[in-house]
Amino acid sequence: MAAISVHQFAPCITCHAWSPDHSMIALCPNNNEVHIYKLSPENKWERLHVLQKHDQIISGIDWSVRSNRIVTASHDRNSYVWNKEGTEWVPTLVILRLNRAALCVQWSPKENKFAVGSGAKTVCICYYEQDNNWWVSKLIRKRHDSSVTSVAWHPNNILLATTSTDGKCRVFSTFIKGVDTRDSKAGSSSDSKFGEQIIQLDLSFSWAFGVKWSPSGNTLAYVGHNSMIYFVDDVGPSPLAQNVAFRDLPLRDVVFVSEKMVIGGGFDCNPMVFAADEGGNWTFIRFLGERKPSLPGSTYGSQFSEAFGKFYGQSKTGGSNDAVDATKSRGIHENCINCIVPLRSSGSDRTLRFSTSGLDGRVVIWDLENQEDLSGYL
Repeated sequence: MAAISVHQFAPCITCHAWSPDHSMIALCPNNNEVHIYKLSPENKWERLHVLQKHDQIISGIDWSVRSNRIVTASHDRNSYVWNKEGTEWVPTLVILRLNRAALCVQWSPKENKFAVGSGAKTVCICYYEQDNNWWVSKLIRKRHDSSVTSVAWHPNNILLATTSTDGKCRVFSTFIKGVDTRDSKAGSSSDSKFGEQIIQLDLSFSWAFGVKWSPSGNTLAYVGHNSMIYFVDDVGPSPLAQNVAFRDLPLRDVVFVSEKMVIGGGFDCNPMVFAADEGGNWTFIRFLGERKPSLPGSTYGSQFSEAFGKFYGQSKTGGSNDAVDATKSRGIHENCINCIVPLRSSGSDRTLRFSTSGLDGRVVIWDLENQEDLSGYL
C-alpha cells in the first residue's frame, strides 16, 4: 500500500490545501467555512482556526508557499485573500465581477497573481495593486462556452491552462504590464497580450475537469468525463497529443509526480497511475490502493451499475449495502476523489508524496518512495 496516513476530518470535503511546511492543512467541509488543522506532538489533528467570510460553499483553496497566504473561491461569486496577522487570519475581498459561482482557484508560481475559474464562462486573473492596497482582477471573457472547471499555471508564470464543461482545454497568456516582466526564459509567451488564446484543444467530447502542467512545462495533462486522460506535448502551433482510455469511472483531478508519471483521482475512489515509456507513449499502470479483483465476465455495464447502486446504498439486485461494501474493499476512499495536492519538497521537481480528499470527508497522504515497480518513472 502507498497510503501512509488516513484522516477523517468531516462527512464531506470540497477541497484542501497544505501550509508551506506541510504542518497544517486548510479544508472546506462542504460548507462556507475553511477549517485549519495542525498536527499535534501526540500525532492528532487539532483544529486551530475557522475562517468565516463566505456565504456559500467554498469551491477552491490554495495556500501560497512563499508568502504564506491563503486564497479561497466560493459559489457566492467572491474570493478572499487571507493574511496571517498575529494569531488571526484576516481576509481581504477580491473584486471578481462575476455573476456566477467561482469554481476553482490557484496561485501563480511567483505568487504575484492567482487565477479564478467560474460558472460565468470567465477566468479572473487577480493581482495586487500596491497604490490602492487591494486585489483587482482582469477578466478573460468570451473564450469559453461553458463553466471553467479547473485552472493550471505554467512554470513560466505567464501561460494558464483551463478546462471547461464545453469539453475543451485552452491555454491563454496572462501577461499583465507592470506585474509581469519580459523574460527570455518564458519564450514567446511573454510577448503575447493578456487574454490571447495560445491554443484550443478539442480532444474531448465530454466535460473536461482537472488540468496540470508537468514540472518542466513541456507536457499538459487533463481529464474528460468520458473516462479518458489526454496528454499534450509541445503546446503551441504544432502540438503532439495522445489520449489514454480506461474502463473504469471518470477522473476529476490529476497531478504530475515527475515528467513521466501522472496520478489521477476521481469517481473510482482510488488513485490511478499513468506513466510514459522511453518513447513518450502514455499508458495506465495500476491503481495505488487495494482493489477488488474483477469478476469473470464482468463488463463496463456491471461496473456502472455498481457505481450507480453506491449512490443509493444498495446493489442492483436487492436492498442491501452490497454495492457500498464492494466499493469499500476497493480502496481507502469510500467516495469520489475530487482534489489531489502534491507535497513537493523545496527545490525538487519530483513529488514522492501527495494527498487526496473526497466526498467521504477523508484526507489520505500517499507515498511513492517504496513502490518498486514505479521507481523507474520517478
